[in-house]
Amino acid sequence: MKKIQVLFPEPVMNRLRRQARAEDRPLSELIRRATEQWLDRLPDPLDQPEGQARPRTYPLGLKVTDPRHLKELLYDRDDPDA
Repeated sequence: MKKIQVLFPEPVMNRLRRQARAEDRPLSELIRRATEQWLDRLPDPLDQPEGQARPRTYPLGLKVTDPRHLKELLYDRDDPDA
């Protein structure tokens, strides 16, 4: 394991401490576990072909789109006088 220093805002730190006490676990274990779960939900950048990084998508209500199409979606209005 490698040691790093991470700074949290006081309210977040207080919640982390309360949760660690409630689970009777070290704070570091809680943070490692949460980080691993977050990373497990993300696509692995090494799984992408070289130079073929998947573009980020953004939720737009019921639509999810590639950022290259944001401008078209933003200016697609129902009211032609808008």
